[in-house]
Amino acid sequence: MPPEALLWDWDNTLVDAWGGIQAALNATFAEHGLPAWSQEETRARVRGSMQESFPPLFGANWRTAVGSFRAHHRAMQLAHLAPLPGVAPILAAYPGPQAVVSNKEGAPLRREVAHLGWEPHFGVMVGADDAAAAKPDPAPIWYALERLGLKPSPAIWYIGDTAVDMLAAKAAGVTAVLLGDAAHDGGIAELAKRAADPHLHFVTADALAIRLGV
Repeated sequence: MPPEALLWDWDNTLVDAWGGIQAALNATFAEHGLPAWSQEETRARVRGSMQESFPPLFGANWRTAVGSFRAHHRAMQLAHLAPLPGVAPILAAYPGPQAVVSNKEGAPLRREVAHLGWEPHFGVMVGADDAAAAKPDPAPIWYALERLGLKPSPAIWYIGDTAVDMLAAKAAGVTAVLLGDAAHDGGIAELAKRAADPHLHFVTADALAIRLGV
């Protein structure tokens, strides 16, 4: 049976956001006297929310660093933002409810959705600061479902690219769908070691589209 609704992660599931993230991080690192990250390091190390990842990087100055990163990212991200191959036709053709649930802060998330003209596709766009907790906590998925008037069930698919996404989906009681190969998160075998193996896995958006019949 087709899913009742599709909930999507944002960065690196629907859009290629690495360029903007890397540029904003390196500008913030420079302000704090820290070495820059390569794109490979950025892909490997950017996973959780800033509330989780910034304190180990910046210590007592982490809140200042969050503000700097947000300012740099706001200035840089739209210039780097691009849809990933094959996802736009799915968003346009899928007939059921859709939402975005991201660990990106809510305001920049919604600005990026608007920049791509994708607002009509989503009933709700949930950022890391919109729910009681960020992924892998299930709270943002439950918040999105409540806004859509739906209840958690295997008929709801949450589509993402990392272990954090799969763990959040499982905790929320929805179907965990991996899109891509999770190479930047250690690969499929590493996800399984972390009990984050998906219920469904599609290597490409085209394969997902075929399964959805869109």
